[in-house]
Amino acid sequence: MCGRYQFTAEDSKEIQRIVQEVQDRCGHDQFKPGDVYPSNKAPVLRESHGNVTPDLLYWGFQTPQALVINARSETADQKSLFRDSLEQHRCVIPSTGFYEWSRDKRKYLFRLPEQQVLYMAGIYQERDGKNCYCILTTEANDSVRDVHPRMPVVLTSELINSWIMEPTACRELLKKIPPQLLATAEDNQTSLW
Repeated sequence: MCGRYQFTAEDSKEIQRIVQEVQDRCGHDQFKPGDVYPSNKAPVLRESHGNVTPDLLYWGFQTPQALVINARSETADQKSLFRDSLEQHRCVIPSTGFYEWSRDKRKYLFRLPEQQVLYMAGIYQERDGKNCYCILTTEANDSVRDVHPRMPVVLTSELINSWIMEPTACRELLKKIPPQLLATAEDNQTSLW
């Protein structure tokens, strides 16, 4: 499951636009592009006054037992922690790729081929006075399975509005087979944290 992802602005005009909007609204000291770790504040796209806009939220739902950063898409509607968010508070997490570690502790960066942005389906809710999000995961497809059995639910840019704004469309999107991704070994680091 996704335990860290990349949000870098150098190569993507879309990511640069999101960073600028978030920094203009929230302040330049609230977020810096780079690797995003659980409990970090990061940009997400969500509905606000009938439009999809970027906002800064914390990654993970803090429970008394743990920080929950991912939700299984297959069972999210059955779990009390996720059910209402899946129904009413869907978001999209923009990234430039996500990381997974193989059994032999090798780190891989997964990206969409020939794309500068990889969008992940998510849900959000307020917890202890803070807006927080979780990434929805699904069974890994062939491009990820050799490294990890799960992967984020990946959305194309054309599906962002449908995911966020249309409750019936979101259920169908969760059933789609994720697109094939490119993996790049990142040999300079081998630990998760």
